[in-house]
Amino acid sequence: MASPLKSLVIDDNRYQKSFQLFLERSSEHQCMQDFIHNTLPDILGQSREQIWSDMTPNIGDGKSHLNVIGVGSGAGEIDLEMLSQLRLKHPGVTVDNEVVEPSSTQLHQYKGTLWVSQKPNLDYIKCTWNKMTSSEFEEQWRVKKMTKKADFIHMIQMLYYVKDPGATIEFFQSLLDKKGKLLIILVSGESGWGKLWRTYRSQLCNTEISQCVTTGDMKSFLDSKGVSYQSYELPSQMEITECFTEGDEKGELLLDFLTEVLDFSNTASPELKAGVLELLQHPDCSKESNGKVIFNNNLGVIVIDPQT
Repeated sequence: MASPLKSLVIDDNRYQKSFQLFLERSSEHQCMQDFIHNTLPDILGQSREQIWSDMTPNIGDGKSHLNVIGVGSGAGEIDLEMLSQLRLKHPGVTVDNEVVEPSSTQLHQYKGTLWVSQKPNLDYIKCTWNKMTSSEFEEQWRVKKMTKKADFIHMIQMLYYVKDPGATIEFFQSLLDKKGKLLIILVSGESGWGKLWRTYRSQLCNTEISQCVTTGDMKSFLDSKGVSYQSYELPSQMEITECFTEGDEKGELLLDFLTEVLDFSNTASPELKAGVLELLQHPDCSKESNGKVIFNNNLGVIVIDPQT
C-alpha cells in the first residue's frame, strides 16, 4: 500500500531549505572532497605520460577530449571538484560536460558557480545543460538514438529519486566507453539512514517518487547481476539535536530531510513520529557528544566498469 505521507521532493522550496540546512549541519561535502582529492585520482587513472609505464586501465586511454555526464549534479560544486581532478590527471584535455539536473534553482546556481570561477581555469569545459530527470534524459537518449560514449559518469546522491535504481545503473553503464568509469555515491548501508530505512521503509518511502536505497542495496543488485565493482566507505556525520525539540523550525526541516517526508512533524501519525525520534537517538543511528545528538551520515561509493 502506498504511503499517505507526501514526499518532500514535491515542494522544491522546502526541499532546498532542508537540504541547505543538512549541508550546514553535516560533514557530507567535506568527506566527499576528501575522497575526490585523495582517492578519486587513482580511479581516474594515470596521466597520458604515465600510461606508457603503467598498465592500469586509464580513463580516456590517452584521448585529448573526454566526455563526462553528471546525473543529478545539483549546484555543481562537487562536479567542478571532480573535473578539476580529471584535468590534473589528464593535462591538456578538453571536456564535454553533460549536466543532468531537474531543478532550475540548482542549475542556476551551477551556472553562477561556473561564471564566478571562470575564466581561464575552466575554459577547457564545455557544458550542455539538461534540465530534466535522469529518466527523461534516458528517454531522450534512446529517441535520438545517440551513440556517443562517456569516459566518466557520476551519480551523486540521486538514485533515491528514480523509480528503478538498478535499471538506471544498467542504462548509464551501457553509455561507458571501453575504459570509462561510473561512480555512484549513496548513503552507506551501515549508516543511520540504513537503519532508519530498514525499519520504516514501508511507511516513509513513496516508491512512485523516491526510494530508500543504500549502497548495501545496490551492491546486492550488482552481485545478483554478476557486475564487478569497487567500493569505498566515507565517514560522515550530522548534528540533529534540534529534531528533539518540539516545534523547533530547524529541527522540523531536518526531520523532513531525514524522513524525506513533507512536514513530517505535523503529518506523521503520533506513533510513527515517536518511533522515528526514538530510533534516531538509538546507538545504531546516532551518538551523543557534548550534549549534542550526532547522526551517522556515512556514505558509500561504488565504481563500476563498462559492460563486457
